[in-house]
Amino acid sequence: MSDSWITRAETGADIPALREINLAAFPTAYEADLVDALRADPTAWIEGLSLVAADHDGNLAGHALLTRCHIDDTPALALGPVAVRPAQQNSGAGTAVVRAALTAAKDRGEHFVIVLGHPAYYPRFGFTRASAHGIGLTIDVSDEALMALTLDAGRPLPSGTIRYAAPFGI
Repeated sequence: MSDSWITRAETGADIPALREINLAAFPTAYEADLVDALRADPTAWIEGLSLVAADHDGNLAGHALLTRCHIDDTPALALGPVAVRPAQQNSGAGTAVVRAALTAAKDRGEHFVIVLGHPAYYPRFGFTRASAHGIGLTIDVSDEALMALTLDAGRPLPSGTIRYAAPFGI
């Protein structure tokens, strides 16, 4: 296991390995298929916001994807899927790739990120309960699992309903 990871934007050559990572990290093909569908959706896909974590030999271990969503009419980003090969889980690859993705988003001038994920994992990146900011979904989800983050301390999170890209089916 590596204790330091190289992070970078995905390239076309990475696509098969990223599919393998998502297939290995989750119990079904849903997330792998979702990544493929988001990559094909020009309204969702933002070049440079699909990040990978690799070891020093170039072997991919983790993946984090940010795609366009909206909070009411305000542009935001949806974080997910985030996947790490099972053999590299708990090695820092996931943390490294999520941090890299959030930095890339901030560097591109993005302001807001939402995630529907594990409530014990994402707060380390600054995510807080979305409902505390008046942000919700049109479907029932665990209040603790729906989280939001502002990338700019001078811009408070907007309130409203999250509209995911069509491939999410929400």
